[in-house]
Amino acid sequence: MTDTDAHAQGRLTITATHRELLDQVLDKWSLDVLNELCERPQRFSGLRRAIPTVTQKSLTATLRRLERNGIVERVVLGTRPVAVEYRITPLGKTLRPPVDAILHWAAEHLPSIDAARDRYDEEMDGAR
Repeated sequence: MTDTDAHAQGRLTITATHRELLDQVLDKWSLDVLNELCERPQRFSGLRRAIPTVTQKSLTATLRRLERNGIVERVVLGTRPVAVEYRITPLGKTLRPPVDAILHWAAEHLPSIDAARDRYDEEMDGAR
């Protein structure tokens, strides 16, 4: 087995800036939030209902990070009382294809990954 030819595909360079962005945009709750907002704009309470396992504090922090990075926008609605809605931005929509590609890869390779995990766990159990 040989490694991927770095010259054929270009060298992958991951800088601190890349890592920070990916950590903020693809963290534990961001994918769930993005998945919901790709369907339609939602208010905070709608997101909480759609993602019941997220805490209010975590959802607030996630939305702020995504807004700071230009992935989500916060829109104040001119209603009485005033309401806020979250929407995915055009920049945020560009995340869909690469995320879909990663999810497709995971689905395709999950049986091999599960088998590798099982082998590893068995080896670790035998070493104890």
